[in-house]
Amino acid sequence: MAEIHDTMADLPADRSLGFQVRRCHRAFDRALNAYLSREGLASGFWYFLRALWQENGATQKRLAQLNNVTEPTAVTMLRAMDRLGLIERVRNAEDRRKMNVFLTPRGEALKGELMPYAHRINAVAAEGVSQRDLETCLRVLKKMSENLAAETARLADEPLR
Repeated sequence: MAEIHDTMADLPADRSLGFQVRRCHRAFDRALNAYLSREGLASGFWYFLRALWQENGATQKRLAQLNNVTEPTAVTMLRAMDRLGLIERVRNAEDRRKMNVFLTPRGEALKGELMPYAHRINAVAAEGVSQRDLETCLRVLKKMSENLAAETARLADEPLR
């Protein structure tokens, strides 16, 4: 195992993968929030807009999965976006229990306004980091997410003690 695992008995924050990823995520979120608040939007909207720009018409359940949130959390966020006229929810014709979510013209138009912010934030974060290191980082983070999702699924299937 890598050196980072050898110090788990007394794991300082600067050697903790979870702590460092969370710290970096919070820094991204604060920067994003600073830009979005100028547009009168909550940062939580960004993640749902981004998913809908890629999968317009996705179900509420799919949007929850894409954003790694619970379905009730997704419903709350989507209600707020609906009130602002960013989306509309339509009952699925094949399965009336499902709701599909579509961007309104206003929600679609935000892509052109907000994506430059995302590009700027990513560029700032990547300053001084080589392209090779960025590619490695993306690959490693993806693998870690997969590992953690598998562990969460395993724990869900494991009987309670």
